[in-house]
Amino acid sequence: MRRFAACYCAVVLLLHSARMRAGEPFPAELVEFGPPSAEALFAGGGPDAWDRDLRERGWIIREGNRWSLWYTGSNSDRDPVRRLGLATSTDGLNWTRSAVNPLVRDAWVEDVCVVRHAGWYRMFAEGEHDIAHLLLSHDRVHWQRCGPLAIRLAAGGPIPDGPRGTPAVWLERGMWHLYYERMDRGVWLATSRDGRVFTNVSDEPVLACGPEPYDLHAIAVDQIVRHQGRYYAFYHASPHEDRATWQTCLAMSTDLVRWTKYAGNPLLPVDPEAPKRSSATLVHDGERYRLYTTHPDVRVRFGVNAHAARR
Repeated sequence: MRRFAACYCAVVLLLHSARMRAGEPFPAELVEFGPPSAEALFAGGGPDAWDRDLRERGWIIREGNRWSLWYTGSNSDRDPVRRLGLATSTDGLNWTRSAVNPLVRDAWVEDVCVVRHAGWYRMFAEGEHDIAHLLLSHDRVHWQRCGPLAIRLAAGGPIPDGPRGTPAVWLERGMWHLYYERMDRGVWLATSRDGRVFTNVSDEPVLACGPEPYDLHAIAVDQIVRHQGRYYAFYHASPHEDRATWQTCLAMSTDLVRWTKYAGNPLLPVDPEAPKRSSATLVHDGERYRLYTTHPDVRVRFGVNAHAARR
């Protein structure tokens, strides 16, 4: 009996070790978060400011003790334009608006994604009419507008006219991967060597709405991250045709093309007090992951698994 028990324990340990080597498809550090901060960490400039209302996806980057939050602000009582703002922090909790705001005064900049590469900050964002475009900066503050992204069908011709928004970008071995939505009805993937002219990997969505109810009527990728050799897409989705509510979901891929949705979706269900709270950004603070939501204000949830490895 003792010999059997010892063998059984050895088998269990081997199986556990194999699972640890393989890694869980949806590890706890990416799916288990505490409650949202009770108060907004950041909510714009106040009732009379150009950024009275925060809009859509903001983007947070931590570089040592310097945290940067790029966000879209608007005030429809002043004008309809949605403009780019910057707030900074030393801890990711207490934020100060930049005195230079708005960073781009004469252009619509919304739903931003920022990638640092080769000495530049590259911002992929929606412009007016939900057209994805590119901006460049050396210092995070002053941005050069580079115009709309060119997106082509898999065969080489231009994609049909219309929105191509919520650009989420991942750079892998010199190849830019652009995930974009069209009217939130699906997410397409296009790739590029120069980060300006993209070609669809397929003319069908790589992430489609449904069939489960949590993302049946709308879907858009917020962020791509890599963790333990896999890729994860945090995305926002709506179960309602009128898109009265939004929630945060998760999908996993091993090749950036084929995606498996998390069986526990929605990762962050609809908040009854703020039914459109969404647009997630995952940031590691040196000890654990934090999951920020940036619409309609900035809130944070702390991961339950401290010292989770980043790979």
